[in-house]
Amino acid sequence: MNKDSKIYVAGNRGLVGSAICRALQRKGYNNLVFTPHAQYDLIDTKTVEAFFEKERPEYVFQSAAHVGGIIANLTYRADFIYQNLMIEANIINSAYKYGAKKLLFLGSSCIYPKNPPQPMNEDVLLTSELEYTNEPYALSKIAGIKLCESYNLQYGTNFISVMPTNLYGPNDNYNLETSHVLPAMIRKFHLAKCLENHDFESIKLDLNRRPIEGISGANSQEEQLAIIKKYGISGLGKDATVELWGDGSPKREFLHSDDLADACVFLMENVDFADILKKQFDVTDFTVPYIKKEIRNTHINIGTGKELYIRELAQMVKETVGFGGNVVWNSDKPNGTPQKLLDVSKLESLGFKYKIELCDGVKMSYNNYLNDQPK
Repeated sequence: MNKDSKIYVAGNRGLVGSAICRALQRKGYNNLVFTPHAQYDLIDTKTVEAFFEKERPEYVFQSAAHVGGIIANLTYRADFIYQNLMIEANIINSAYKYGAKKLLFLGSSCIYPKNPPQPMNEDVLLTSELEYTNEPYALSKIAGIKLCESYNLQYGTNFISVMPTNLYGPNDNYNLETSHVLPAMIRKFHLAKCLENHDFESIKLDLNRRPIEGISGANSQEEQLAIIKKYGISGLGKDATVELWGDGSPKREFLHSDDLADACVFLMENVDFADILKKQFDVTDFTVPYIKKEIRNTHINIGTGKELYIRELAQMVKETVGFGGNVVWNSDKPNGTPQKLLDVSKLESLGFKYKIELCDGVKMSYNNYLNDQPK
């Protein structure tokens, strides 16, 4: 990429897209184009094609997605598979149709089976059944990988796919109905700390910034306390309590979004699909109608290669926030996949390694939560 190359970042307002924009701007890339959600419906094929026809981006980061935590994935299964399939199919096809030089597609580590060997390398994809709670979302991301591989093999495009582990960072989703585990914990422990300190003004401020089911700081204190209690935050003073789903036994790996963004920009600058084929399959010519070798699992895991128990994460967040109350685990609720540690040896062999340790990243995230106004 040249510094003035036209670069399209799909999903630029989200956790991943905003981090990619920051990483590009730090490196001097100054010709970025976007599709603001209010103006562009990426589910609509004509809208996406019209954007590509007009802007003709040379490089595409496909980070736009409909995402959420366990509750959202269980509740809105049709939305998760349909919306993500349409978004990625529209963008990938338009990138081919309008001559993009390169595309990077972002998936998720949930593409891997429920109980694979640990750590999970790229070749365990589609070797057994998926975790039920996020199966629709996972299938949509698997389809995105296969779209990229198939367009490359049929049309000679340069589309690569990356699969990040669990992410956190600036512009994270703190909506308690749809958020992932780490941002949900940050908000829950913060609100519980307010209850512990009888700090109702801070609860009011929090709900004004991020209303829950329409309840804001303008509602009565009784309504405010009722809505946060619904999400497992209750009690006052020394009785303040946070309820968390499951039993805390699953293990998870977490990566700061700035590390992910740096990895994505690194790969866009330095690694082509042809490089992956040469390294992984010893194939140099793939733009032919028939290839004897089966080309699959060309995607790249992005993570830290480190994991911890969810109960350990809860303790880390609790200490970072400064909550001294109680934590209750609701084992009647689902745990999700028992373990999801990525094998990142493929990424490291290409020359990239993460920088931000989790304990530092959690402190950064809590500071962002307290000081940033939601967009």
